Amino acid sequence: MSSAMSDPTLERHFKGHRDTVTSVDFSCSMKQIATGSMDSCVMIWNMKPQMRAYRFDGHKDAVTSVQFSPSGHLVASASRDKTIRLWVPNRKADSTVFRAHTATVRSVNFSGDGQTLVTASDDKTIKVWTVHRQKFLFSLNQHINWIRCAKFSPDDRMIVSSSDDKTIKLWDKNSRECIHSFYEHAGYANHVDFHPSGTCIAAASTDNSVKVWDIRSHKMLQHYQVHSGVVNSLSFHSAGNFLITASSDSTLKILDLVEGKLLYTLHGHQGPVTSVAFSRTGEYFASGGSDEQVMVWKSNFDGSDCGDGGVRKHKTTSSVPAPPPSSTTHLPFDIHQSVLRSQTSDPSEDFNRHDFQTAARSQGGSRGGSHKRATQPHTYRNPNSSSTHQTQTQSIPQHSSHAQAQSRASDGGVPPGLASTLEHIIGQLDILTQTVSILEQRLTLTEDKLKECLENQMEIGLHLQRRERGEQQEV
Repeated sequence: MSSAMSDPTLERHFKGHRDTVTSVDFSCSMKQIATGSMDSCVMIWNMKPQMRAYRFDGHKDAVTSVQFSPSGHLVASASRDKTIRLWVPNRKADSTVFRAHTATVRSVNFSGDGQTLVTASDDKTIKVWTVHRQKFLFSLNQHINWIRCAKFSPDDRMIVSSSDDKTIKLWDKNSRECIHSFYEHAGYANHVDFHPSGTCIAAASTDNSVKVWDIRSHKMLQHYQVHSGVVNSLSFHSAGNFLITASSDSTLKILDLVEGKLLYTLHGHQGPVTSVAFSRTGEYFASGGSDEQVMVWKSNFDGSDCGDGGVRKHKTTSSVPAPPPSSTTHLPFDIHQSVLRSQTSDPSEDFNRHDFQTAARSQGGSRGGSHKRATQPHTYRNPNSSSTHQTQTQSIPQHSSHAQAQSRASDGGVPPGLASTLEHIIGQLDILTQTVSILEQRLTLTEDKLKECLENQMEIGLHLQRRERGEQQEV
C-alpha cells in the first residue's frame, strides 16, 4: 500500500490586475510571484500576507509573458508593444527597456545560467540576447507564422519553439540550426516546455490536447485528451512526475506522467485559465485567468508520491512536507526502453514498466485522516480517469537537477553556508548589471541630447551668418 496524499488546496488568491492574467512565475526563494496581464502591468506579489504587492507600469500594451531570473533578482517581461523590459522586483521598480522585435513579443525566457534571454514574436522570429547590455546575439527564422513560445532546454544547449504554422521546432543553440520539426495537424501549440530531464517536451494545444514528445526518437510518448477547451499553458513538476495544465474550459488538470493518467481536475477560476506554473520545488503552483485573479495552490504531493509510480488510494487532510531530496526515488530505466502504447490500447492494461527501486524514505507507513472536503476548496479528484479519458502513454523518467544539487550539497559537495553566499553574490551581480544597463541608457540619452543641442547651435549659427550677409548686401 502506498503512502497517502492530500488533495491540492487553494491557499491564497490575489486580485489587483484589471484584465486577463497572461503569465505567472515564482521566484526561486518562493517569496514572490510575478504576473503579467492584458492591462499592460507587471505585478509582483509577496507571499507574506502583510507585504503589499508592487505594480510596475511601463509597457504601452498588453504584457504577454513574465519570468524571474534564476537568481530571482530580475524579472523579464514581454509585451504587445514589441519591447522587453527587465525589472528589479522591489519598490523602486527600476527597469531597462529594449525594442526586441517588429511585432508583438509573445514570450521571454531566461537561460539556466541567467546570462541570456530567448524571445518569440509575431514577426515570425526567435531572438537570443545577452541579459547584460541586452545585446542581440542571433535569430532563428524558419517559422512561417506567429511564434507563441520559445524556451531553453535545462542544459541551455537547445531551444524549443511553437508557432501558429502548426509546428514545434527544436533548435541547436550553438549551430543555430533546426534539429527537428514536430507537426500538429488539428491545431497549434500555445505553450511548450522541456521536461526537467531534458529528454522530452510537452505541448499545450488549441485542439484541446496535451502531447509529450521524445526529442531524440522524435516519437510521441503521451497524448492526453482531458480538456474540453483550448489548452493555454502547462508546467512540469521539478521532479518530472507530474504535469499541470491550464485550459479555456475553466479548469486546471494535474497529470501523472509515470502512470499516464489524469489525477486531478481543479475548479476555481471563473472563465478561461490562461496561465499556470509550479514553484521551483513543486511545493506550490500558481494560476491566472480571464477573471483577473491569481490563485496560489499547495500541491500536497507526498514525497513518496513523487517516486512510487503514482499509485494513490487514500486522501488525508494532513499536509505532509516532502522528505529530503536524498529520499526521492528515481526510475532505473531509460525512456526509450518502455513500449509505446497506441490510443486504442486498454487503459487498464499493465504497461511495460520496469520495477521501481524505492529508496529508503524518511517517513514510512500510510497516513490516516478523516475526509473533510471543506478544507479542499474547488478541488476534485478523478481516481478512474485512466478509464474515462483516452491517453497514449509511456513512462517518463523522474529527474530533479535541483533536488540532486541539494542532495550533493547536503552530502558535503558544497557547504550550505558557501552556497548561500554564492547565491547572494550572484544576486548582487544581477543588480549591478541592471544598474550599469540603466546608467548606460541614461548616458546614451544624455549624449543624444547633447548632440541635438550642438546641431541646433550650428543651425542657429548658420542662420545668423546668412542674416548678416543679407544685411551687408542691402547696405
